[in-house]
Amino acid sequence: MYSSYNIAPRYRITAKPFLLLAFCTLWVQQLSAQSAWQKTTMPTLNEVWANLKNPPSQYSTTVTWGWDGNMTREVIARDLDKLYSVGFRAVTIEPGYGMAGKYLSEAWFQSIKTAVEEAKKRGMHIWIIDEGKYPSGFAGGKFSEERPDLKMKALTGGRPIHTTAGQVTDQTLTPDVLSAIAVNPADKTEQNIDISSGKLHFVSPPGNWDIYIAQHQFRTSPTRSANNPTKGKDGSASLMDYLNPAATKQFLDWTEEQYKKYIGDEFGKTVLGFRGDEPAFSYTPWTTNLPEIFKAKKGYDITPYLATFSIPNPTPEQAKAKADYYDVWSDLFGENYFKQEGDWCKANGIEYIVHLDKDDNMGQFVRSGGDFFKDMKDLQIPGVDAIWHQIWSDTVSNFPKFASSVSHVYNKPRAFSETFAAYRPAPNDEQAKWVLNQEMVRGINIFELMFVPSSANSGQLRLRGYMAEDGFPTLVKYTNQVCYLLTQGRPATQVAFYMPTTSLFLGDMNANKSLIHVGEQLLDSQHDFDFVSDQALSTDLKLTKGAFVTAGGTAYTTVVLPAISVIAQPVLDKLKAFAAQGGHVVFIGGTPALISDKTVLNGKPATTADFSWATVEPSGDVTSSAISKMSASDVKLATANPMVKYIHRVTKDADIYFFFNESVKDETNTQATLKGDGIINEWNPTTNELTMQNGKAANGFIPVNLNLKPQETKFIIISKTKMKPL
Repeated sequence: MYSSYNIAPRYRITAKPFLLLAFCTLWVQQLSAQSAWQKTTMPTLNEVWANLKNPPSQYSTTVTWGWDGNMTREVIARDLDKLYSVGFRAVTIEPGYGMAGKYLSEAWFQSIKTAVEEAKKRGMHIWIIDEGKYPSGFAGGKFSEERPDLKMKALTGGRPIHTTAGQVTDQTLTPDVLSAIAVNPADKTEQNIDISSGKLHFVSPPGNWDIYIAQHQFRTSPTRSANNPTKGKDGSASLMDYLNPAATKQFLDWTEEQYKKYIGDEFGKTVLGFRGDEPAFSYTPWTTNLPEIFKAKKGYDITPYLATFSIPNPTPEQAKAKADYYDVWSDLFGENYFKQEGDWCKANGIEYIVHLDKDDNMGQFVRSGGDFFKDMKDLQIPGVDAIWHQIWSDTVSNFPKFASSVSHVYNKPRAFSETFAAYRPAPNDEQAKWVLNQEMVRGINIFELMFVPSSANSGQLRLRGYMAEDGFPTLVKYTNQVCYLLTQGRPATQVAFYMPTTSLFLGDMNANKSLIHVGEQLLDSQHDFDFVSDQALSTDLKLTKGAFVTAGGTAYTTVVLPAISVIAQPVLDKLKAFAAQGGHVVFIGGTPALISDKTVLNGKPATTADFSWATVEPSGDVTSSAISKMSASDVKLATANPMVKYIHRVTKDADIYFFFNESVKDETNTQATLKGDGIINEWNPTTNELTMQNGKAANGFIPVNLNLKPQETKFIIISKTKMKPL
């Protein structure tokens, strides 16, 4: 697109042609920015069905393509041909070791340009990992080498200074020391130490005392860099300060802006976007001017509390201040890193995918990533990472819903998973399909399958493990078709499940246990849900007629909350108004003891009267009594079966249900009642068999026969249209 016009003086341009040119340019820009694969669409079933046999290549499953060795045009072409032959129409480039030039050098970008040219010839697409290995944010070592002032910072405590009665401790402090506190571990008494003079002076009262000091310093999480000659994972290539917008701008200047110079004309066409990998903190984050930022957001000075973050058993007041601190740095992480990345990609017509560290468990995640929703809501494709043994037939986990929920709440068409890195045990094709189905029925609809090393060193691209089996091309085709179908229309989820992030900031691990337990029970009883955050409930979802409604039209008529210790007043007010309009609010495991507003520190104790309008199930389980207080599920089984999972989407003229029998040994043969009215089309994506069922709707629900073999999936599509065989 043209950003400026150079007009020679001898030519006279009239206003109308100029305005027409400007209008046409704007129209083309808008058209480019609204490609179907980049937005939520509401097609007819016939339109969807016409594309299902060979879904548009932008929806393709992708594969991590490791660039170890000299990636010549011959190597690139050979590898793409092989990957195309097994069904991939997209690849994700990961920088490796031993390349012709350093990562982010001229040679690197020329190799990328060659890959784009070769992919374009084949009608394939490219995603690019935005870092020279992982995690994202060290620019191949450039922050350490060229901008050390923008390196990652941490709030650290170190080992306490031990003192005894009458002992005098005197120290001259460096400017990076922020606060100090003395603690008597025996009786838990404390004394704040004034260090405003730049010196620490403390005379120990009777007893033994530990002096805790808080300071900030440059400290990075470990990185694995393609430019590291040792090939090790260490701190030699420091991560950037994710909380500082200047650092993010510098990162974009070194990476995405350079790609734009070389391959920008293929952005949104051959090049679909960038994929981030586990940006995270290994230490409590710090950034320049954080105390000032904190005071502007929360209204009080956090400095006296900073040293208490290292105390083994903080007081309730100190824990609340720490929760406020985590809330503030989470704001900065979301606003100054993820939003900038997402905004840059959006402005350039491409997508930004990212998955985060420890994203399988929110109790752990909040320490390294802060608020999952704040991180993910402003980028195009939220993601998770399925590795090791996190998802298996004996370890079913619902964490893929973290990513799909952000997509559903914020009207994004796709949710991502990087799957099968370092899987133990290594799956065969049948087991791999089970894992993929487990994620798809929880809302994932774009996959990056791990891992294929380039043929630069071996001379031949070698698919390994499950990818080398005869059935793998069939698995890729299956995944492409199912993911395409699960991208069409919008989610029809009715239950919103509250994410207790603030309680987790407080260290309430019972909230995390309840989150996992209640989530399992909801899905086991066929109550599909989306996680929702404080921000979603208080400001981002529209409250209308007893429903919280997304921008895409998904309407949540029930809100379930796990056992939590704190709830924000704006959220409580919205829930009360929601209930007054006829919405269903169910607290599982009791109600919170604390109501916060601007801060957790100044929160007020809650009373039973604060929740008199809601349903409270004190047992901590999703009991039949609790279910009776929820809106009617869109799927009801005549015979209870916790192994049957489903996801429901709607298009312009159809209800699309995707069912998965997660059992590896037991069949399911039961009658189900589904929300919808019309012709019952049953499509098996494995066999491609299409059959019709007879059923008459009553009160908006229709009976169907649900027969699923072990590990089998089926689509039940209710529409006014009788579908034709593919």
